[in-house]
Parts: sequence; C-alpha cells; structure tokens
Amino acid sequence: MSEGDAPSRRFKRVLLKLSGEAFADPRHGFGIDPRIVASIARQIAEAKDLGSELALVVGGGNIIRGLSASAQGTDRTTADYMGMLSTVINALALQDALEKEGVQTRVQTAIWMQELAEPYIRRRAVRHLEKGRVVIFAGGTGNPYFSTDTTAALRALEINAEAILKGTRVDGVFDSDPEVNPEAKMYTSIPYIDVLQQGLKVMDSTAITLCMDNRLPILVFNLKAGNIMKILSGEDVGTLVHAGSN
Repeated sequence: MSEGDAPSRRFKRVLLKLSGEAFADPRHGFGIDPRIVASIARQIAEAKDLGSELALVVGGGNIIRGLSASAQGTDRTTADYMGMLSTVINALALQDALEKEGVQTRVQTAIWMQELAEPYIRRRAVRHLEKGRVVIFAGGTGNPYFSTDTTAALRALEINAEAILKGTRVDGVFDSDPEVNPEAKMYTSIPYIDVLQQGLKVMDSTAITLCMDNRLPILVFNLKAGNIMKILSGEDVGTLVHAGSN
C-alpha cells in the first residue's frame, strides 16, 4: 500500500482496556480460550495497519477477582495481589497470540518479575510505542484496592493517550443492564458526571473521576470482530463518555 493509499486514523495513540472475561469462553466465564485470544490478537494486528500506537491494559477476572476472593474470606490485600498475578497470565497469553500475528509486543508489569516481563517504566513504554510495538500493561497499578479500570485511566494519562477504548460484551453504555433488561436504551454519548450520578457500569468511580479531571475520553464498545478497526478509522461505534462541554 502506498503512502497516498494509507487509511486515515482517528487517534495517534490509544489505550485499549480488556477485561479478563473477554479471554474466556462466554459459556463458562473463566479460564483462557486460545481461539478467543487469537481473535482479539487479529483485531489488534489489523488495527495496527492504520498506524495508531496501541497500549493495552488487561484484567484478570477470568482467573480470579480480588473483590470476589475477599468476599469469600481471603484477606483483601492478598486477594488483590492474586488478581494482579492473574492479569500477568492474561498478558502473556495475549503477547503470544499477537506475536503469532507478526506484531512486536512488550509486556510491562507493575510488580517486578524480570524473568517474565519488563518492569513498568513510563519512558520505556512510550519509546516502545513510538517504535510501533504494542505495549501490554499487567499487574494493575501494583497496589491493592485499585482496579484494572483505574490502571487503564492512570496508564493512559501517563503515556499521553488520546482516548481509552473499553471493549465489552455489549454495544455501549445503557441506562440499565441490557443482558437483563431487553428494553434498556443505549447512549451514543454521555458526560462523565452523568455516568457517576446514575451509577452506570462503565468503569469504576475512581477511574471515571480520573478521566473526568483530565478530560480523557472513553469509548465503550462491543469487542466483536472489526470494531477496533472501525473506531480507529473514525466510524461511530459504541458510546463516547466525555466532558459534556464539547
């Protein structure tokens, strides 16, 4: 493809947030389904062709959730560290799938584990992105009591991403749970403050507040084939969460 034929891109640099559940067979909701991970990797590889710089934050709910483990009696701090380790497992699975698609990838962790991944260093992460590599941030923030949603907001701001893309199982942000209420209505755009006031399940309140304070837009969309490419090429997909004054 010649330079003049290159497709246009909407963002120069974005952070893609993936839940751990996105890696699992939806019939079971846990574990890692290699076919699903490969499908996600193909989407990311296709999106790279647009020239956008891509960073990712992965969750670990398909293996263990800190809050769930805590509710069942595990010490909360211990449970959260267990959850952080599960995000590293998912990050390594995604890295393997991406490299099979020919995408150069680096995993950076907030917890030191040099035999498996690089430590998170902001300047190094930015340099990887500038060189066209996909960077996967694992291990959360490295601190208990913070979710991977908050990690996504924090890392996106640190690397100067232009937006957070949050891949989900539904088409966007709804006024109620569309998996429970078939009459739920989807928003095409909604201000951060309305998300907080209505208690909508976009990201946790800490992450939403961090994005709101720094005017970092969030695009919530269905992680089905082709949607990442559509968003990066400028198509209207999902729900835009924004400052409200634009």
